[in-house]
Amino acid sequence: MAELALRCLDDIDDVVEEWLAQVELVDPYGSPDPPVSRDELRGTALAGLDMLLRHIATGSVAPGMAGLSERVGERRAGQGVPLESLLAAARLDARVLWRAMNVRATPEALPGLIAAAHLVWEAVEQHVTGLMTGYQRAVLEMGRQREDQRRAWFARLMDSQGRNPDVVRDAGRVLGFAPAQPVLAVVAHPGEGAALRAAAAAMAGIGVHYRHESPTGDVLIVQPTARTAGAPRSVLTALTGVRCGVSPVVSGLSEVPRAVRLAAAAEGASRAGAGPRRLEDAWLDVFVGGSGELAAELAHQVLGPLAALGGSEGERLLETVRIHLTGSGSVADTAAALYCHRNTVQHRFARFRELTGRDVRVPEDAAVVALALRAADALT
Repeated sequence: MAELALRCLDDIDDVVEEWLAQVELVDPYGSPDPPVSRDELRGTALAGLDMLLRHIATGSVAPGMAGLSERVGERRAGQGVPLESLLAAARLDARVLWRAMNVRATPEALPGLIAAAHLVWEAVEQHVTGLMTGYQRAVLEMGRQREDQRRAWFARLMDSQGRNPDVVRDAGRVLGFAPAQPVLAVVAHPGEGAALRAAAAAMAGIGVHYRHESPTGDVLIVQPTARTAGAPRSVLTALTGVRCGVSPVVSGLSEVPRAVRLAAAAEGASRAGAGPRRLEDAWLDVFVGGSGELAAELAHQVLGPLAALGGSEGERLLETVRIHLTGSGSVADTAAALYCHRNTVQHRFARFRELTGRDVRVPEDAAVVALALRAADALT
Protein backbone atom coordinates (compact mmCIF):
# COMPACT_ATOMS: atom_id res chain seq x y z
CA MET A 1 0.00 0.00 0.00
CA ALA A 2 2.81 2.43 0.89
CA GLU A 3 4.58 1.66 -2.39
CA LEU A 4 1.41 2.25 -4.43
CA ALA A 5 0.73 5.53 -2.60
CA LEU A 6 4.23 6.74 -3.47
CA ARG A 7 3.73 5.76 -7.12
CA CYS A 8 0.53 7.85 -7.16
CA LEU A 9 2.47 10.75 -5.67
CA ASP A 10 4.86 10.56 -8.63
CA ASP A 11 1.82 10.91 -10.93
CA ILE A 12 -0.09 13.35 -8.70
CA ASP A 13 -1.01 15.69 -11.57
CA ASP A 14 -2.83 12.86 -13.37
CA VAL A 15 -4.68 11.92 -10.16
CA VAL A 16 -5.74 15.55 -9.69
CA GLU A 17 -7.08 15.79 -13.25
CA GLU A 18 -9.10 12.62 -12.72
CA TRP A 19 -10.58 14.14 -9.53
CA LEU A 20 -11.38 17.42 -11.30
CA ALA A 21 -13.20 15.60 -14.09
CA GLN A 22 -15.43 13.89 -11.54
CA VAL A 23 -16.01 16.85 -9.24
CA GLU A 24 -17.50 18.83 -12.13
CA LEU A 25 -20.46 16.43 -11.92
CA VAL A 26 -21.17 17.64 -8.36
CA ASP A 27 -23.36 20.73 -8.10
CA PRO A 28 -22.41 23.60 -7.79
CA TYR A 29 -18.77 22.90 -8.77
CA GLY A 30 -19.72 22.24 -12.39
CA SER A 31 -22.29 25.05 -12.73
CA PRO A 32 -21.78 27.90 -15.25
CA ASP A 33 -20.91 30.25 -12.39
CA PRO A 34 -19.26 28.02 -9.75
CA PRO A 35 -18.48 29.42 -6.30
CA VAL A 36 -14.93 28.02 -6.54
CA SER A 37 -12.72 28.67 -9.57
CA ARG A 38 -11.13 25.74 -11.38
CA ASP A 39 -7.65 27.01 -10.52
CA GLU A 40 -8.51 27.09 -6.81
CA LEU A 41 -10.09 23.63 -7.01
CA ARG A 42 -6.96 22.29 -8.68
CA GLY A 43 -4.77 23.86 -5.98
CA THR A 44 -6.74 22.48 -3.05
CA ALA A 45 -7.13 19.08 -4.76
CA LEU A 46 -3.37 18.90 -5.28
CA ALA A 47 -2.70 19.73 -1.63
CA GLY A 48 -5.45 17.46 -0.33
CA LEU A 49 -4.60 14.40 -2.42
CA ASP A 50 -0.90 14.85 -1.69
CA MET A 51 -1.73 14.92 2.05
CA LEU A 52 -3.89 11.79 1.75
CA LEU A 53 -1.30 9.80 -0.21
CA ARG A 54 1.46 10.66 2.29
CA HIS A 55 -0.92 9.75 5.11
CA ILE A 56 -1.56 6.36 3.50
CA ALA A 57 2.13 5.81 2.85
CA THR A 58 3.39 6.80 6.30
CA GLY A 59 0.39 6.26 8.57
CA SER A 60 0.23 9.89 9.71
CA VAL A 61 -0.39 13.40 8.38
CA ALA A 62 2.75 15.37 7.65
CA PRO A 63 3.28 18.20 10.20
CA GLY A 64 3.18 20.85 7.51
CA MET A 65 -0.23 19.62 6.34
CA ALA A 66 -1.91 19.58 9.74
CA GLY A 67 -5.05 21.74 9.67
CA LEU A 68 -5.40 21.71 5.86
CA SER A 69 -8.77 19.94 5.97
CA GLU A 70 -10.23 22.43 8.45
CA ARG A 71 -8.92 25.41 6.50
CA VAL A 72 -10.52 24.12 3.29
CA GLY A 73 -13.80 23.53 5.15
CA GLU A 74 -13.75 27.11 6.48
CA ARG A 75 -12.97 28.45 3.01
CA ARG A 76 -15.81 26.56 1.33
CA ALA A 77 -18.29 27.73 3.97
CA GLY A 78 -17.29 31.31 3.26
CA GLN A 79 -17.74 30.70 -0.47
CA GLY A 80 -21.28 29.46 0.08
CA VAL A 81 -20.69 25.86 -0.99
CA PRO A 82 -23.42 23.66 0.55
CA LEU A 83 -22.07 21.20 3.11
CA GLU A 84 -23.51 18.20 1.25
CA SER A 85 -21.68 19.31 -1.93
CA LEU A 86 -18.42 19.74 -0.03
CA LEU A 87 -18.70 16.24 1.45
CA ALA A 88 -19.67 14.68 -1.90
CA ALA A 89 -16.57 16.23 -3.48
CA ALA A 90 -14.37 15.10 -0.59
CA ARG A 91 -15.58 11.51 -0.77
CA LEU A 92 -14.54 11.42 -4.41
CA ASP A 93 -11.01 11.30 -3.00
CA ALA A 94 -11.45 7.68 -1.93
CA ARG A 95 -12.85 6.63 -5.32
CA VAL A 96 -10.12 8.41 -7.28
CA LEU A 97 -7.28 7.19 -5.07
CA TRP A 98 -8.53 3.61 -5.06
CA ARG A 99 -8.79 3.62 -8.83
CA ALA A 100 -5.32 5.17 -9.18
CA MET A 101 -3.81 2.49 -6.95
CA ASN A 102 -5.58 -0.35 -8.75
CA VAL A 103 -4.31 0.90 -12.11
CA ARG A 104 -0.73 0.94 -10.80
CA ALA A 105 -0.87 -2.35 -8.88
CA THR A 106 0.66 -5.54 -10.32
CA PRO A 107 -1.46 -8.70 -10.21
CA GLU A 108 0.76 -9.99 -7.40
CA ALA A 109 0.11 -6.84 -5.34
CA LEU A 110 -3.69 -6.91 -5.59
CA PRO A 111 -4.31 -9.19 -2.56
CA GLY A 112 -2.18 -6.92 -0.38
CA LEU A 113 -3.91 -3.85 -1.78
CA ILE A 114 -7.34 -5.26 -0.97
CA ALA A 115 -6.25 -6.31 2.51
CA ALA A 116 -5.04 -2.76 3.25
CA ALA A 117 -8.01 -0.95 1.59
CA HIS A 118 -9.20 0.28 4.96
CA LEU A 119 -6.18 2.60 5.12
CA VAL A 120 -7.59 4.59 2.19
CA TRP A 121 -11.04 4.93 3.72
CA GLU A 122 -9.64 5.84 7.13
CA ALA A 123 -7.43 8.58 5.70
CA VAL A 124 -10.30 10.01 3.65
CA GLU A 125 -12.73 9.91 6.59
CA GLN A 126 -10.22 11.75 8.76
CA HIS A 127 -9.99 14.37 6.02
CA VAL A 128 -13.81 14.59 5.80
CA THR A 129 -14.04 15.03 9.58
CA GLY A 130 -11.60 17.94 9.38
CA LEU A 131 -13.58 19.52 6.53
CA MET A 132 -16.81 19.29 8.53
CA THR A 133 -15.19 20.73 11.65
CA GLY A 134 -13.81 23.72 9.77
CA TYR A 135 -17.04 24.23 7.82
CA GLN A 136 -19.27 24.16 10.90
CA ARG A 137 -16.95 26.43 12.84
CA ALA A 138 -17.03 28.94 9.99
CA VAL A 139 -20.83 28.74 9.74
CA LEU A 140 -21.15 29.45 13.47
CA GLU A 141 -18.76 32.37 13.24
CA MET A 142 -20.54 33.80 10.20
CA GLY A 143 -23.84 33.41 12.04
CA ARG A 144 -22.44 35.35 14.99
CA GLN A 145 -21.12 38.03 12.68
CA ARG A 146 -24.47 38.30 10.88
CA GLU A 147 -26.30 38.54 14.18
CA ASP A 148 -23.86 41.17 15.44
CA GLN A 149 -24.43 43.11 12.23
CA ARG A 150 -28.20 42.85 12.59
CA ARG A 151 -28.05 44.06 16.19
CA ALA A 152 -25.83 46.96 15.21
CA TRP A 153 -28.10 48.12 12.39
CA PHE A 154 -31.23 47.79 14.51
CA ALA A 155 -29.53 49.93 17.15
CA ARG A 156 -28.61 52.51 14.48
CA LEU A 157 -32.21 52.56 13.25
CA MET A 158 -33.45 53.18 16.79
CA ASP A 159 -30.80 55.80 17.54
CA SER A 160 -31.59 57.72 14.34
CA GLN A 161 -35.32 57.68 15.21
CA GLY A 162 -35.94 56.60 11.63
CA ARG A 163 -35.08 60.06 10.31
CA ASN A 164 -32.03 59.07 8.24
CA PRO A 165 -33.22 57.49 4.96
CA ASP A 166 -29.80 55.90 4.33
CA VAL A 167 -29.91 54.17 7.71
CA VAL A 168 -33.49 53.03 7.08
CA ARG A 169 -32.52 51.59 3.68
CA ASP A 170 -29.39 49.82 4.91
CA ALA A 171 -31.08 48.52 8.06
CA GLY A 172 -33.82 47.08 5.87
CA ARG A 173 -31.25 45.34 3.68
CA VAL A 174 -29.41 43.81 6.65
CA LEU A 175 -32.57 42.83 8.55
CA GLY A 176 -34.38 41.56 5.46
CA PHE A 177 -37.24 44.10 5.58
CA ALA A 178 -38.75 46.16 2.77
CA PRO A 179 -38.30 49.74 4.09
CA ALA A 180 -41.65 51.04 2.81
CA GLN A 181 -43.84 48.07 3.82
CA PRO A 182 -46.00 48.12 7.00
CA VAL A 183 -44.57 46.70 10.21
CA LEU A 184 -45.61 46.30 13.83
CA ALA A 185 -43.58 46.04 17.03
CA VAL A 186 -43.87 43.77 20.04
CA VAL A 187 -42.14 44.46 23.36
CA ALA A 188 -42.07 41.61 25.88
CA HIS A 189 -42.13 41.93 29.64
CA PRO A 190 -38.65 41.34 31.11
CA GLY A 191 -38.26 37.62 31.71
CA GLU A 192 -40.54 36.68 28.80
CA GLY A 193 -37.65 36.36 26.33
CA ALA A 194 -37.94 32.60 25.93
CA ALA A 195 -41.70 32.82 25.38
CA LEU A 196 -41.23 35.57 22.78
CA ARG A 197 -38.54 33.51 21.03
CA ALA A 198 -40.95 30.56 20.78
CA ALA A 199 -43.71 32.84 19.49
CA ALA A 200 -41.36 34.31 16.86
CA ALA A 201 -40.55 30.81 15.64
CA ALA A 202 -44.28 30.26 15.07
CA MET A 203 -44.48 33.35 12.84
CA ALA A 204 -42.53 31.92 9.90
CA GLY A 205 -45.63 31.89 7.70
CA ILE A 206 -46.77 35.37 8.72
CA GLY A 207 -43.88 37.40 7.39
CA VAL A 208 -40.35 38.61 8.02
CA HIS A 209 -39.43 39.19 11.64
CA TYR A 210 -36.43 40.26 13.70
CA ARG A 211 -36.03 39.68 17.44
CA HIS A 212 -33.76 41.97 19.44
CA GLU A 213 -32.72 40.92 22.93
CA SER A 214 -32.84 43.60 25.61
CA PRO A 215 -32.61 43.48 29.43
CA THR A 216 -35.62 45.80 29.62
CA GLY A 217 -37.74 43.46 27.47
CA ASP A 218 -37.02 41.76 24.15
CA VAL A 219 -38.29 43.49 21.00
CA LEU A 220 -39.85 41.73 18.00
CA ILE A 221 -40.42 43.54 14.69
CA VAL A 222 -42.80 41.84 12.25
CA GLN A 223 -43.38 42.76 8.61
CA PRO A 224 -46.36 40.79 7.28
CA THR A 225 -46.16 39.44 3.76
CA ALA A 226 -48.58 40.81 1.17
CA ARG A 227 -50.64 37.60 1.20
CA THR A 228 -51.33 37.78 4.95
CA ALA A 229 -53.75 40.69 5.27
CA GLY A 230 -54.94 39.32 8.61
CA ALA A 231 -51.38 39.19 9.89
CA PRO A 232 -51.89 41.45 12.95
CA ARG A 233 -54.52 39.03 14.20
CA SER A 234 -52.20 36.11 13.39
CA VAL A 235 -49.40 37.81 15.33
CA LEU A 236 -51.66 38.13 18.38
CA THR A 237 -52.57 34.45 18.07
CA ALA A 238 -48.88 33.47 17.97
CA LEU A 239 -48.29 35.63 21.05
CA THR A 240 -50.95 33.88 23.13
CA GLY A 241 -49.69 33.52 26.67
CA VAL A 242 -46.79 35.97 26.21
CA ARG A 243 -46.93 39.01 28.46
CA CYS A 244 -46.11 41.79 26.01
CA GLY A 245 -47.32 44.98 24.37
CA VAL A 246 -48.21 45.23 20.68
CA SER A 247 -48.06 48.44 18.66
CA PRO A 248 -50.47 49.46 15.93
CA VAL A 249 -49.31 48.70 12.38
CA VAL A 250 -47.05 51.54 11.16
CA SER A 251 -46.17 52.54 7.62
CA GLY A 252 -42.58 51.31 7.35
CA LEU A 253 -39.14 50.90 8.91
CA SER A 254 -38.77 54.63 9.52
CA GLU A 255 -41.65 54.28 12.00
CA VAL A 256 -40.10 51.38 13.93
CA PRO A 257 -38.68 53.53 16.77
CA ARG A 258 -42.13 55.03 17.36
CA ALA A 259 -43.78 51.61 17.12
CA VAL A 260 -41.35 50.23 19.73
CA ARG A 261 -42.19 53.09 22.10
CA LEU A 262 -45.90 52.46 21.64
CA ALA A 263 -45.50 48.73 22.19
CA ALA A 264 -43.42 49.41 25.32
CA ALA A 265 -46.18 51.66 26.64
CA ALA A 266 -48.73 48.90 26.06
CA GLU A 267 -46.41 46.37 27.73
CA GLY A 268 -46.19 48.64 30.78
CA ALA A 269 -49.97 48.34 31.06
CA SER A 270 -49.97 44.54 30.69
CA ARG A 271 -50.67 42.12 33.50
CA ALA A 272 -49.19 38.73 34.33
CA GLY A 273 -51.02 35.91 32.61
CA ALA A 274 -53.03 38.27 30.42
CA GLY A 275 -51.15 37.57 27.16
CA PRO A 276 -50.48 40.25 24.53
CA ARG A 277 -51.88 43.75 25.12
CA ARG A 278 -52.61 45.97 22.13
CA LEU A 279 -52.05 49.67 22.60
CA GLU A 280 -55.55 50.44 21.33
CA ASP A 281 -56.95 48.32 24.17
CA ALA A 282 -54.75 49.84 26.85
CA TRP A 283 -55.03 53.62 26.59
CA LEU A 284 -56.44 54.17 30.09
CA ASP A 285 -53.83 51.91 31.69
CA VAL A 286 -51.06 53.56 29.66
CA PHE A 287 -51.96 57.03 30.88
CA VAL A 288 -52.50 55.88 34.44
CA GLY A 289 -49.22 53.99 34.40
CA GLY A 290 -47.26 57.04 33.26
CA SER A 291 -46.78 58.17 36.86
CA GLY A 292 -47.62 56.17 39.95
CA GLU A 293 -47.66 59.33 42.05
CA LEU A 294 -50.09 61.13 39.73
CA ALA A 295 -52.28 58.02 39.50
CA ALA A 296 -52.51 57.82 43.28
CA GLU A 297 -53.32 61.53 43.51
CA LEU A 298 -56.00 61.24 40.83
CA ALA A 299 -57.68 58.31 42.57
CA HIS A 300 -57.54 60.13 45.91
CA GLN A 301 -58.94 63.42 44.63
CA VAL A 302 -61.79 61.94 42.57
CA LEU A 303 -62.78 58.88 44.58
CA GLY A 304 -61.52 59.79 48.04
CA PRO A 305 -64.82 61.38 49.16
CA LEU A 306 -66.58 58.04 48.63
CA ALA A 307 -64.28 56.33 51.12
CA ALA A 308 -65.52 58.65 53.88
CA LEU A 309 -69.13 57.51 53.45
CA GLY A 310 -68.77 54.21 55.23
CA GLY A 311 -71.27 51.40 54.85
CA SER A 312 -72.38 50.21 51.44
CA GLU A 313 -73.39 53.52 49.83
CA GLY A 314 -69.90 54.23 48.46
CA GLU A 315 -69.68 50.73 47.01
CA ARG A 316 -73.08 51.10 45.31
CA LEU A 317 -72.11 54.43 43.80
CA LEU A 318 -68.81 53.04 42.50
CA GLU A 319 -70.50 49.98 41.03
CA THR A 320 -73.09 52.13 39.25
CA VAL A 321 -70.50 54.50 37.83
CA ARG A 322 -68.17 51.67 36.79
CA ILE A 323 -70.91 49.76 34.96
CA HIS A 324 -72.05 52.96 33.24
CA LEU A 325 -68.56 53.89 32.03
CA THR A 326 -67.63 50.41 30.87
CA GLY A 327 -70.95 49.86 29.15
CA SER A 328 -72.77 51.72 26.39
CA GLY A 329 -73.10 54.97 28.35
CA SER A 330 -76.90 54.65 28.27
CA VAL A 331 -78.73 55.23 31.55
CA ALA A 332 -81.34 52.66 30.53
CA ASP A 333 -78.65 50.04 29.83
CA THR A 334 -76.98 50.81 33.15
CA ALA A 335 -80.29 50.43 34.99
CA ALA A 336 -80.92 47.10 33.23
CA ALA A 337 -77.46 45.81 34.17
CA LEU A 338 -78.09 46.76 37.82
CA TYR A 339 -81.70 45.48 37.85
CA CYS A 340 -83.00 48.82 39.11
CA HIS A 341 -85.07 51.75 37.84
CA ARG A 342 -83.42 54.41 35.68
CA ASN A 343 -84.43 57.03 38.25
CA THR A 344 -82.39 55.14 40.82
CA VAL A 345 -79.40 55.35 38.50
CA GLN A 346 -79.97 59.08 37.97
CA HIS A 347 -80.20 59.58 41.73
CA ARG A 348 -76.90 57.77 42.24
CA PHE A 349 -75.23 59.88 39.55
CA ALA A 350 -76.48 63.02 41.32
CA ARG A 351 -75.17 61.75 44.63
CA PHE A 352 -71.78 60.92 43.02
CA ARG A 353 -71.58 64.46 41.58
CA GLU A 354 -72.48 65.91 44.98
CA LEU A 355 -69.62 64.04 46.63
CA THR A 356 -66.91 64.28 43.94
CA GLY A 357 -67.88 67.27 41.81
CA ARG A 358 -67.86 65.03 38.72
CA ASP A 359 -70.91 64.26 36.57
CA VAL A 360 -70.37 61.02 34.64
CA ARG A 361 -72.96 62.14 32.08
CA VAL A 362 -70.60 64.94 30.99
CA PRO A 363 -67.88 63.58 28.62
CA GLU A 364 -64.94 65.41 30.21
CA ASP A 365 -65.95 64.40 33.74
CA ALA A 366 -66.58 60.84 32.54
CA ALA A 367 -63.02 60.64 31.13
CA VAL A 368 -61.51 61.85 34.42
CA VAL A 369 -63.58 59.41 36.47
CA ALA A 370 -62.70 56.52 34.14
CA LEU A 371 -59.00 57.31 34.64
CA ALA A 372 -59.49 57.58 38.39
CA LEU A 373 -61.19 54.18 38.50
CA ARG A 374 -58.35 52.63 36.48
CA ALA A 375 -55.81 54.28 38.77
CA ALA A 376 -57.59 52.89 41.84
CA ASP A 377 -57.56 49.40 40.29
CA ALA A 378 -53.84 49.71 39.62
CA LEU A 379 -53.15 50.70 43.22
CA THR A 380 -54.96 47.72 44.72
